[in-house]
Amino acid sequence: MAVFTPLTDSQVETFLSQFDAGSLIACKGVPAGTENSTFFVTTDRRELVLTLFEQGEHEELPFFVELLDYLDEHRLPVPGPLHDRDGIALHSLAGKPALLFPRLPGKHPEAPNLAQCRALGDALGRMHRVSQRFPGHRPNPRDLHWLLPMHHKVLAYLAPEDQTLMKDEVEIYQGFFGDAPTLPQGAIHGDLFRDNTLFDGDELGGLIDFYNGCTGDLLFDLAIVINDWATEADGRLDPARYEALLGAYQARRPLEESEREAWPMMLRMTALRYWLSRLLVVYVDPPAHDLTPHDPEVFRRVLKRRIAEGALPLPEAAR
Repeated sequence: MAVFTPLTDSQVETFLSQFDAGSLIACKGVPAGTENSTFFVTTDRRELVLTLFEQGEHEELPFFVELLDYLDEHRLPVPGPLHDRDGIALHSLAGKPALLFPRLPGKHPEAPNLAQCRALGDALGRMHRVSQRFPGHRPNPRDLHWLLPMHHKVLAYLAPEDQTLMKDEVEIYQGFFGDAPTLPQGAIHGDLFRDNTLFDGDELGGLIDFYNGCTGDLLFDLAIVINDWATEADGRLDPARYEALLGAYQARRPLEESEREAWPMMLRMTALRYWLSRLLVVYVDPPAHDLTPHDPEVFRRVLKRRIAEGALPLPEAAR
């Protein structure tokens, strides 16, 4: 159960009284999630999501509030946080930072179809177009600068061939991205897996959980998406989902030539990013709560496929 701080109805009622959101009818803990406590809140006027932030850098929460406000103002399908009667969104509840959001429709797609891939590509392309003008800034916490020191922490737990694989890849990325031109930057989601989206049938209900959001390469965000959404269980890219997602994305934001050149390497680097982060959770920094870590082998498999097979051709941007 991913509710690490239980709440009473009285606590939630007092919290809600600061907002113009109606009176509490029910509050139910949500069993999903690995870092924060989440509750579905029903009032006499609407359905809401209440999040308590259990860990992480709390001083960075204003960045996430400002980013979600900005994207919501630009009509992106994100849960813009509720602000109280004084215009403040971020509050404290049970001694933890807390935010209240509208509950968006839909559920996580386990096996996304082509229509869902097109919907996501369209939304991400729209988001990246407007996010380049977002004035806030938060450095990417999981980019190449993170890989360099952190990969040393897991090497002792790997077989010799995997130690070599990881060290060689990091060295290759240093050489490639160190000499490459600067890629287009903007605010990115940073973790847009299937379980961070909601779909009502083929209609995208929302992009959620922006707590890895940061400023970084837009291509980094897109590569994370493809390595999850358009990848088979054996690590291979699925051509139809790949084409659907990237075609819809480029109809909104065509990739620049520098991005097209960096694309195969970015797919590799983001695969290693998740292989490494999952290894760190298993061996170095286990979760504070009794939760099952994600399997690192998934992204080791993806990485080896990307090395062996490269990327599929990128679709041409619509003219």
